[in-house]
Amino acid sequence: MSKRDDLIAKYAADMKDKLGTAPDMDLLTKVVVGCGPSIYNSDAETVAASDPAELERIKQNYLIKKLGLGDSPELMDAINAVVAKYGSANRNKYRAVVYYMLCQHFSRQSAYA
Repeated sequence: MSKRDDLIAKYAADMKDKLGTAPDMDLLTKVVVGCGPSIYNSDAETVAASDPAELERIKQNYLIKKLGLGDSPELMDAINAVVAKYGSANRNKYRAVVYYMLCQHFSRQSAYA
């Protein structure tokens, strides 16, 4: 198994354990591939949910640029909802899982077609 496959399995297990949901493995794989090399860096692999600048970067670089959504207050509300669902006590919020959840929230799976 490759390192990327190991990470995909880790993210899927994290979603089952912390969110109680089984992910769509095809979509999760596409999201992980879309994250690029950041998943191999332990700092970039996770989201600093308490950092407003980090959340703004997710909004700009992922929701607006990658998913093609228009800028609106709803975007930050969705990010905050995903972070809350992931759990504020959970220190390791994996970027790929947060992106996956946002993609599902906005039904933008077509961005990975």
